[in-house]
Amino acid sequence: MSPRRARRMDPSLGKDGRPLRPAEDALRGSERLESAPDGDWKVRQVSGAAPGKLYRCPGCDHEIRPGLPHVVSWPAWQGGESERRHWHTACWRKRMDRGPGRFRY
Repeated sequence: MSPRRARRMDPSLGKDGRPLRPAEDALRGSERLESAPDGDWKVRQVSGAAPGKLYRCPGCDHEIRPGLPHVVSWPAWQGGESERRHWHTACWRKRMDRGPGRFRY
């Protein structure tokens, strides 16, 4: 039996044969658009792997410590990036259940 020949892999495909994401998507994370009764939001999952800052969740008013995976969201309108906020993932999911008198951020 003769040995198998090594085939060159297509550099645009991953090991599983699916196309790789563009580099700019990998750098900025994958955003998704969420529609809810409180408006349309751009949402990004953050792995928490980057060293860094301490954030305060607007949902529970507790700290999001460095290294903790969480969500970053901002309004989907033009210029909404300036209103970007970091949320605990559970707080983001439960934001519509907050009682009266609590603001959006």
